[in-house]
Amino acid sequence: MISATIKGVGLELQTDPALFSPDAIDKGTLAMLSAVEFKPTDKLLDLGCGYGAVGLTAAKLIGGKNVIMCDVSKTAVECAKINAEHNGISDVLIKESDGYVNIEESGFTLILSNPPYHTDFSVAKRFIEGGYERLVSGGRMIMVTKRLDWYKNKLTSVFGGVKVREIDGYYVFEAEKREKRPQRSAPKRLSKKLSRKYGK
Repeated sequence: MISATIKGVGLELQTDPALFSPDAIDKGTLAMLSAVEFKPTDKLLDLGCGYGAVGLTAAKLIGGKNVIMCDVSKTAVECAKINAEHNGISDVLIKESDGYVNIEESGFTLILSNPPYHTDFSVAKRFIEGGYERLVSGGRMIMVTKRLDWYKNKLTSVFGGVKVREIDGYYVFEAEKREKRPQRSAPKRLSKKLSRKYGK
């Protein structure tokens, strides 16, 4: 059992040796959370929730009904559900899902993820591309990794830009979904003859 206070929220979390960072909350996760300001109007997806540190912190701050948590690991989902109940959070939705596969919901204002960056980039690629589709306009995807270039380039290519902060040896990426502006066609140029006629 881990005891932690994150953003003023006290949590007791059961973990499992099979899960990521079972002995203490990962420093990258804490770095990411330090960079996020939660609002009561947020609708949040904790993508790859593990035993629940991110999603349950958010649920305490903005209400469990505004938070969905998911993980591909059945063990992680079981631990997260136990931890939600143990910490008095009754209305958070926790699902077993490989990325967005079992997530029917969309319209998120925040998607937070500490992706498995020690593996190849296929998981992160799906997380980022799917995240853009699931966010509202103005919604933000926030990720933390120890790798810079690939994530910076991928988030920029999908979202059109990304803010990067280095916190405690980790890179925290924040990308905002913006409305795509309709491309304006270039004004038509007058022929030389008409240009002379109209003095253009």
